[in-house]
Amino acid sequence: MSLSGSPFTYSTIGLAVLAAIASATAVADEAANTVVDANIERITVTGRTFNDYKVGVASGAMRGDIDLMDTPQSVSVIPDFVTDEQLATNLSEVLVNDSSVTSGSEKWNRQVFNIRGFELSSGSGFLINGQQQWSHYVQPIETLQQVEVLKGPSSMLYGQSGPGGLINMVTKKPTYDTVFDVGFDTDEEGSTRFQIDAGGSINEAQTIRYRTVLVKQDTQYWREYQDGSNQERDRWLGYLNLEFDITDDLLLSLKYDHTQDKTGIDRGGWLNSDGKLIGGRDIIWDMPWAFTDNTVSNLGAELTYHISDNWKVKAGYNDQQFNRQRLDSSPSLVKGSEDPFKDGYTISPFDRYDDWQHKTGFIDFTGDFSTGDVEHKLLIGANMLDYYYGQLKEAGDKNQLVMPGQPVSRPDLDYHRDTTKSESDYKHYGFYIQDLITLNDSWQLLAGVRYDEQKKDGEGNNSYAVSPKFGVIYSPAENGSIYLNYSKSFTPQGMVNDPDDVNDKMNLDPEYGEQYEIGTKWELFDGSLLLTGALFDITVSNVTVTQDLEVTPTSGDKTITTQSGEQRHKGFEMGAQGQLTEKWFMSGSMMYLDAEYVRPEEDRLDGKTPVDAPEWSANIWTRYEVTEALALNFGAVYVGERFANTDNTISKDAYVRFDIGAAYTMDIKGTDLSVRLNVKNLFDQDYLAGGTNTDVTVGEGRHFGLALEAKF
Repeated sequence: MSLSGSPFTYSTIGLAVLAAIASATAVADEAANTVVDANIERITVTGRTFNDYKVGVASGAMRGDIDLMDTPQSVSVIPDFVTDEQLATNLSEVLVNDSSVTSGSEKWNRQVFNIRGFELSSGSGFLINGQQQWSHYVQPIETLQQVEVLKGPSSMLYGQSGPGGLINMVTKKPTYDTVFDVGFDTDEEGSTRFQIDAGGSINEAQTIRYRTVLVKQDTQYWREYQDGSNQERDRWLGYLNLEFDITDDLLLSLKYDHTQDKTGIDRGGWLNSDGKLIGGRDIIWDMPWAFTDNTVSNLGAELTYHISDNWKVKAGYNDQQFNRQRLDSSPSLVKGSEDPFKDGYTISPFDRYDDWQHKTGFIDFTGDFSTGDVEHKLLIGANMLDYYYGQLKEAGDKNQLVMPGQPVSRPDLDYHRDTTKSESDYKHYGFYIQDLITLNDSWQLLAGVRYDEQKKDGEGNNSYAVSPKFGVIYSPAENGSIYLNYSKSFTPQGMVNDPDDVNDKMNLDPEYGEQYEIGTKWELFDGSLLLTGALFDITVSNVTVTQDLEVTPTSGDKTITTQSGEQRHKGFEMGAQGQLTEKWFMSGSMMYLDAEYVRPEEDRLDGKTPVDAPEWSANIWTRYEVTEALALNFGAVYVGERFANTDNTISKDAYVRFDIGAAYTMDIKGTDLSVRLNVKNLFDQDYLAGGTNTDVTVGEGRHFGLALEAKF
């Protein structure tokens, strides 16, 4: 497929996909007329709405509650109703519901993701309620109302961010009426998770409201250390959100959450030159004493003032403190060997303390007004980020040779003994203006621009950028739209911070991305089903690439980081979300991706595909309501063949995973009690998930999950 040249030049297959989606609207209009009465009757009888699976607004896409049909951008929204059905316990299990997102490595109790083949940065790829969140850990999902995948460059609104898109996590809000839910889930490994979700009004006038979530999780993982013990995880989460109606026009919201998360380390599996897993599926190469211990807290406030019915100003601030201790054994294969059972393998232990501090703030001024017959939704705003990082580290002897199964005692390492603290910091400021212009019932225009500055004291590596965004929406019918957008991304790169890299301490230039996207959105069956499709072409310049080197006795360098050439990703996506019939609901998507490096001809990466960028990926999750009390679920995830190294000499096979579930709900003396049983990977498929040939995540076999929930 070719998207080269003009943004309006596309291949036959791409146009065929869009034509197929658009042509479905004619049938859908007729179908909608025949089912509308059934929908009304269903709502009257059961009280359920189709919004359990379909959400019409993504607050992060336009920095406001603007309908997805009025958003000239590909956006998917994953509601907590769906992920609760799937018994999801982490963000990776949530994002499997969008095929444009693929998983990377999960070592060190963190999760890496790619959108449209571009890896998300821990520092700039994740948002909480529209504010940047340092996401170098497994994000808690129990506090989330929905997860929004904003696809394509979003620098016009959020500044530094990657070209593939952003993940915006929207937290649960306080409620006027009393809510009290208690949940418990477990699995065949003996893992447990207890949850309490409570909310309501504190005073009779309902001007003070709250929402709180408490979670205690103890996880037993299926993979084993070489002494026979399993990797374990101990997590505690507390969340509190308070809302105060100071006046009828002034709302104050205060939010605090605290996460304590400690787990043993499993860097993943090793692949040989044929792409086969070395050793068994369940073997962990890290030492049993290795662990990572995260302590994360967020304290934030938002103030919203309604100046009039059409104008408001909103300001917010969040202080995130993230501290981590990591006692790591850092295992690796012996150079030139693919048989650790014969040649052994090495460990390079160290004890490290990391201190990240993210302080973010914003102010948005929004309003609706008209100039003649033309309507405007105006946004003027600014945001900032104050970033600090400090590190203490004490390392042991490097490359200690061990044999599989050989016990290695915990080394006497203590980061407190490090007297040379490594520190870095920067400040980022951005100013933006955006206008969504409605010309008439059929045409809308979006125009926006942003100016960014990132300042680093003493490093002489300040960055500046101007990021525009333009969009056009044409609505041929009330229930459908076709859009075109152009946007840019701006991603500062900092400096190389790796003593084993040839270019250690070298300042890197920002990466700049540019996207053209054309798409369509249709609401079918009286608005209960949303169909979407999009073609995209993204080009990134100043691409930062780290490559492995042949280590020699004289050099000692293991990698080299450089910036040259481009990275170009082209493809198309389709998605469906909502209600198909009175009892049948579904959420599904698919993506085709053509991703490659465009480098100087002498560079060995020229024409190569990035790691974990499959050509095809797809997913589906469905719900069928057998009765008002009994519901059945079926799901499938397909991920195509992916490369496991940048040289494209090692690949991971494609796989399909099938999941099923069932839930039964009953009323016991006014309390809704539900029981759910899920089976993930029903056919016990062997597969490799995200990660490279040195840290690949090994897919779990057949997994049983049981959950109980009581709503009082």
